[in-house]
Order: sequence, then structure tokens, then C-alpha cells
Amino acid sequence: MALQCKYLLCCNQFTKPRNPIFSISSILNPFCDCTPIRSSLTNLRSSASKNRFNLAASAVISEENAVGSSFSEADVFKLTYLEGNSWLWDVGGVKILVDPILVGNLDFGIPLLYDAAKKFLKNFQLNDLPEIDCLLITQSLDDHCHLKTLKPLSGRFPGLKVIATPNAEKLLDPLFSNVTYLEPGQSSDIEGKDGSNVRVQATAGPVLGPPWQRPENGYLVTSQQGQLTLYYEPHCVYNQELLQNKQADIVITPVIKQLLPSFTLVSGQEDAVQLAKLLKAKFIVPMKNGDLDGKGFLSSIITSEGTIESFSNLLSKELPDAQMLEPTPGVPLEISNPSNVS
Repeated sequence: MALQCKYLLCCNQFTKPRNPIFSISSILNPFCDCTPIRSSLTNLRSSASKNRFNLAASAVISEENAVGSSFSEADVFKLTYLEGNSWLWDVGGVKILVDPILVGNLDFGIPLLYDAAKKFLKNFQLNDLPEIDCLLITQSLDDHCHLKTLKPLSGRFPGLKVIATPNAEKLLDPLFSNVTYLEPGQSSDIEGKDGSNVRVQATAGPVLGPPWQRPENGYLVTSQQGQLTLYYEPHCVYNQELLQNKQADIVITPVIKQLLPSFTLVSGQEDAVQLAKLLKAKFIVPMKNGDLDGKGFLSSIITSEGTIESFSNLLSKELPDAQMLEPTPGVPLEISNPSNVS
């Protein structure tokens, strides 16, 4: 079968899970450019069931729902999960949009084989976004670099700063004029409209093509006063050697594995626990990026392994002082420096 003969070309080089890591589009054609490829904090109220979700109106949550407290708003992360791999982060006032899918479904350009829609934020649109300061892209494939979203986004926010993996250069250059491509280890600063500043450093993620292709990106995002750092990589794939001297207070990672027969699409569970231990994380924010309404042949053969609950049990044994905060789609999750808790 044509699918099977191309599996081995996509093997990840960095971690050593029992199965290699793949992307749907790279399975179909690993040599292509791939152009066409719940913190349920108590009392948080999700507006995802409304006919039209207003993110700006829900972007403030009450103090009793915040995790920790901080003397400085510059060191507060407000994390809003938009389902899939998509996020809106407010880091001390600097607003960062991550891997957005806000226009149409996710289909990797092969809708007859795979087509997926969000379950909760079905009516959230580009016009519901607040003013953003930066677009952050982790990978070059459609579930991260979604052209049906990025084309109108570039029209709405001309001159928007973009930080991305160099693998997405051919897709982003025609759309955006202010793009910084980061290799693992490189950094870039984002300046907010109020003069606040956030630093972003790229880390190595999965290789989603032939073995000689550069890895995709994860990121370390540090607040203005340097009191909080967040780590994000949407496949739970990481280079242990490059991260061993790093620390992140907040880790956003998938924890439920997504599998094809004999192969791993997205890792999680024990690998996510080891990631949290490696980075000495205080807060782990699990994302369920496979929890979409999917149809098509590829969707029918993707299975999952593990649950949020099984991950929580593993985490409590290995990192008992860490808190797991499960996000509700569309509801901001506020995290501040726990060392400042009164």
C-alpha cells in the first residue's frame, strides 16, 4: 500500500518512544512542501456553547480563579485554548496567537481522506480575535500553518510580527512581511503595544519528513521580568540533550497519544511526564489536540492511547508537587508566579 512504503522516512530523530512520530501529510508524501496537507478550574464559565463566542469579552477572569498570585501583571500568563493546536496567549499584555485554525476545517488538502472540525468553538471566527502582537507557528503542516486561516489573517493584521519555523518559509513569505524564522536555540523579542516585552526561544521538535530535514519548532516563552517561562511543543517530541539545562514553570503538551497502526502520530503519557520532570515544571497544561470531529479514511484508523486521568496518575507519582490544569476551550486560564503566592 502506498501509505506504508513512506512511513520510515518520517521517523523522529530526537526522542526514542517505542514508535516513530509522523504527520498525516508526510505519510502521504514526505517529500512535498505540504502546502495543500479541557484547566477545568472551579467556577470558570465557558461561553463555548453560545452561538457566537466573544473572546474579548471573556478575556478577563476573576481573581479567585487565577492560579497563584503575582505582584506584577507583567509576569502573568493567560492561556486560552482554541482547540486543536490553536491558542491565544496573553503574556503580561503581549498577545500571541499560536497555530491558529479559525477558517474552515482541517483537511491537509486531502478532504476525502481526512476532514476535522472543532467540537466546541464552532462559531469562533477571525473577527472575534482581539488585537494581537505576534503570530507563532510551530510547524509547517496544515494543522499548525493553516493557509485557509493565515491568508485572511494577514489581511486583517498587515505588518503583524510572525515567529516561525524555517520549514514554513515558502508558505509564510507570500503572506507576511515581518517574519522571523528561528532555528533551535535562536531567540526573538516581541514588543507589545504598551511597550512590554516577551522573549521567545526556539527548541527542537519533531522531524516530519525525510531524516535530513530540519526539525520543526517548540518554543520557550519568557515573561517580561523573567519570573515565568512557558514551554510549548504540540507533538510531545523534544531533544532531551538540548533541554536538560532549561527550566519552564508552565508546560503545555499533549498527553493522550494519537496512533496509526504500529506508529505514533503524537506522543504523550509517560513521555509528557518525563518532559515535565526534565523542565522542572510547576504547572502542566494538557492539550487534547486529537479531540476533533473527524471523518474520512485516515480519521477512522487513528486511535488514542491513555487519558487525562491516567496522565494525572503518572504525574502525581513522578512529579507530586506539580499541578495539572486542564483548559476549557475558549476560557482563559490565568497562571502567575507561585513563589509570589501570599
